[in-house]
Amino acid sequence: MSLLTGLLLSMPSIPRVVLVLSLVAAAGLTLGQLTLRGIGLGIGGVLFAGIAAGHVAALAGVTFDPAMMDFIRDFGLVLFVYTIGIQVGPGFFAALRKSGLALNGLALLMVLSSVALAAALHGVLKVPLPAALGIFSGAVTNAPALAASQQVLKEVGAPAEALAVPGLAFAVTYPFGIAGNLLAMALLRLVFRIDVAAEAAAFEATWRGAGRSLASLDLRIGNPTLIGVRLGDLSVLEKIGVVASRMRRDGKLCLPDADIRLADGDVLHLVGPPASLEQARLLFGGVEVEAPLTTKGSELRWERLVVTSTAAFGRALGQLGLKDRVEVVVSRVNRAGIELVPSPALRLQFGDILTVIGRPDDIRAASGLLGNSERRLQRAELTPIFLGLALGAVFAAIPVFLPGMPAPLRLGMAGGPLVAAILLGRLGSAGPLVWFMPPAASQALREIGIVLFLAVLGVASGARFVETLASGIGLPWMAYGVVVTFVPLVLTGLAGRLLVKLDLFALCGLLAGAQTNPPGLAYANNLGQPEAPALAYTTVYPLAMCLRILAPQVLVLLLW
Repeated sequence: MSLLTGLLLSMPSIPRVVLVLSLVAAAGLTLGQLTLRGIGLGIGGVLFAGIAAGHVAALAGVTFDPAMMDFIRDFGLVLFVYTIGIQVGPGFFAALRKSGLALNGLALLMVLSSVALAAALHGVLKVPLPAALGIFSGAVTNAPALAASQQVLKEVGAPAEALAVPGLAFAVTYPFGIAGNLLAMALLRLVFRIDVAAEAAAFEATWRGAGRSLASLDLRIGNPTLIGVRLGDLSVLEKIGVVASRMRRDGKLCLPDADIRLADGDVLHLVGPPASLEQARLLFGGVEVEAPLTTKGSELRWERLVVTSTAAFGRALGQLGLKDRVEVVVSRVNRAGIELVPSPALRLQFGDILTVIGRPDDIRAASGLLGNSERRLQRAELTPIFLGLALGAVFAAIPVFLPGMPAPLRLGMAGGPLVAAILLGRLGSAGPLVWFMPPAASQALREIGIVLFLAVLGVASGARFVETLASGIGLPWMAYGVVVTFVPLVLTGLAGRLLVKLDLFALCGLLAGAQTNPPGLAYANNLGQPEAPALAYTTVYPLAMCLRILAPQVLVLLLW
């Protein structure tokens, strides 16, 4: 230890910071991978490794350049929130509509109740506001909320001692924040005596029946009034979201187009939501055939093509005219894991995966129109990333004057890049600029950002962590954290089950997503039907993450 201390004291400030943060990151990530019955600290392990390093450094008299540490912390935060925004941007506004409205309403209830409890800690129990913010962030296991707390405290001129308090409170409340989510799920299952098998059936009826996944149906036409009718004149198919992707006529497989006239004995391969396929069955008056319409043994093939061409970005599927130009039919569109009906009005985004059917030469021609470049899909475009970060910095500094607020609200470096990324992610592209980031690049930048932030925060908090626990201050914080964790979870769970009638899987996904808690999602997936919790999780995660980042700023402006 003395050898390492001597090495650190003899090193210039920049290598010293790089060495310590790198060791903290490596040790913390290793610690986070250790699990007990599937439960671990995850990325929070970096914070605890940083606290240990900070404590040892303080005892040894090793110091770090404050300006450099602040820059690394804030830059890590910017990378983290920006990549989150790019990831959730395409589905953020869609999640606020239709079936996602009820789930996001419950997520809003959960966030607001935890914010109200944090405000009560300060206003009623006289907990210092920096500690209340740290308790709020740790109790809901949300590191970006902690980052936003420190950022806004710094902007209002809080002293250096106060800036270290949120990290201390976060560290002592974070472990139960993870465990409390799992306990709440188990408690709700016990209270309502939920039968997992019955809930699986409820999921199939509620989620799949609502059209969240596509199915197919091979149907022989049995309605005599449709004989001789142009397929394109059946506008009801587009209205209910059903596509005819293949046709068998006189034993030969072909591609149906709008001008083809239906004949007796035709068999159509229909793709769409299950409920809509049942409507199509009634329309055609047909009977499902036993022999599926596969492309085997025919001149037709099917293939998945990825949209990477700038000429296709933002254009409606109907505008591309794939059927007219290259004789292929699009049967499905997969966007970020969600299957969409390929309606003519659907606007394509970078990374959309289209299932196309046609002859091999026509599929190759369609591939040229759509791009289908694996190299471009895996390569991160750096120019849009830096332009997006610049826009985020602008958004961070813009003052927003709200009635009743004693000072203007600024998004800060925690909120500005997040809002900019959500808007750019929703836009998708602008001319040659593509805001989409490959998943591997996005995940790498996101994890590097949060690791840097937590490592700096842990090192800065380490000098006072043991002192805080030894003085007894940390024990009440832990108790308050249990309340802030558990009460919103149970309240939201009861409302979701009793009022919205959610099945167990959707309910668990909601609780994990509203708390932005990946271990909670992993626990829910182990119950069976892993798709169901993931659907609810991804529906509420964007709104919950944004609200938890903005909440500390509102609390500080109201209560500081």
